[in-house]
Amino acid sequence: MAAPKRHGGAPKKKKGPTVGTGGHGRKALEGKGPTPKAEERTYHKAYRSKQLAERAAAKPGAARQRPAGRSGRSKNAEEMVTGRNSVLEALRADIPAKALYMAIRIDVDDRVREVLKLAADRGLPVMETGKPELDRMTDEAIHQGLALQVPPYDYPDALETVEQTLEKAAKAHIPNAPLFIALDGITDPRNLGAIIRSASAFGAHAVIVPERRSVGMTASAWKTSAGAAARVPVARATNLTSTLKSMKQAGVYVIGLDGDGDIGLTGLPLATDPLCIVVGSEGKGLSRLVRENCDQIVSIPIESAMESLNASMAVGITLYEVSRLRAE
Repeated sequence: MAAPKRHGGAPKKKKGPTVGTGGHGRKALEGKGPTPKAEERTYHKAYRSKQLAERAAAKPGAARQRPAGRSGRSKNAEEMVTGRNSVLEALRADIPAKALYMAIRIDVDDRVREVLKLAADRGLPVMETGKPELDRMTDEAIHQGLALQVPPYDYPDALETVEQTLEKAAKAHIPNAPLFIALDGITDPRNLGAIIRSASAFGAHAVIVPERRSVGMTASAWKTSAGAAARVPVARATNLTSTLKSMKQAGVYVIGLDGDGDIGLTGLPLATDPLCIVVGSEGKGLSRLVRENCDQIVSIPIESAMESLNASMAVGITLYEVSRLRAE
C-alpha cells in the first residue's frame, strides 16, 4: 500500500549542509553601536535639562545668570536660608526676605508654627511646594521642609557714600565728624555682622567692603548684626586702595589696625577728625598697598601672650576709644 500524501505542515527537512544567506544577515550581527549619552536620549531627564540649559543660554543676559550649584553663586544671587532653626532665627532677627517656601504636607511642630506666624506678621508670601522642587531650589541642602528667600543686598557706592556723609557734616546734619570702617580681606560673614553691630553702637556712618576677595552681606551677616545692618549702610568699593586714596584727598584720615603699629590707640590724636578705620584679616593682617596708604598704623595694647585680636573685637575696641575721645 502506498504511503499517504502529506497535506499542509512544514516540509520534511533534508539532512546535510543548508544554503547560506549569502551575507544578507551581516548587518544584523553588527549591533547598534555604543549606548548614547543620557542627554542624547529623548526620554531621559538629562535630555530635558540640556534643552532647558540651551534655551537659557540663548536668552539675552544669560551670561549674567548664576550657574547651577553652590559654587556657581554670583555675588548678587538671592540666598536661600534653609532648615527650621535657621529660618526661625532669620525671621526673629528681622532679616530682609522675599518669600517663605514650605514643603507640602510638612510635619508641623512648634518651630514651624512660629515661622508661619512671623511670616504672616511681616506679610511674607508663603509658597507650598513639593520636596523635589525644594531640593532643587536649595541646591540639595538639608531644608527640613522650610526655606527662606533672601534678596541680594543693594550695596551703595563707597565714594558716593563718603561724599554724601561729608556734605551732611559740612551742613551740620550729623552730630560728629564722619566715621567709616573699611575691611581689608575679611571673609567671615559673622565678623562683618559683628562689625556692623559695633558701628551702629558707636555712631559710625558706613562700613566699606571691597568688591573682590571680601565677605558680603549674607544672611549670616544680617543675623549677626542683630538688625544693625538696617541702620548702617554697607558700601562696596571697586578697589579699596583707590578708595582710600580718594578719601584722603577729600579730607578723611585713614588709620590701619595692626599689632605692630607705630602709635597706640589710647588717646588717639586723629579720633575727633573725619576718620576711616581699616582692619585686615586675622591671618594676613593689612595688605601691603592698604598699609602704605594709611596715615597711621595703630596698635591696641594687649598682653604679650595674646598675639592678636579677632577683627570684629579690634574694631569694637577702637570705636569705643574714638567715641570716648569724641565725647570729651
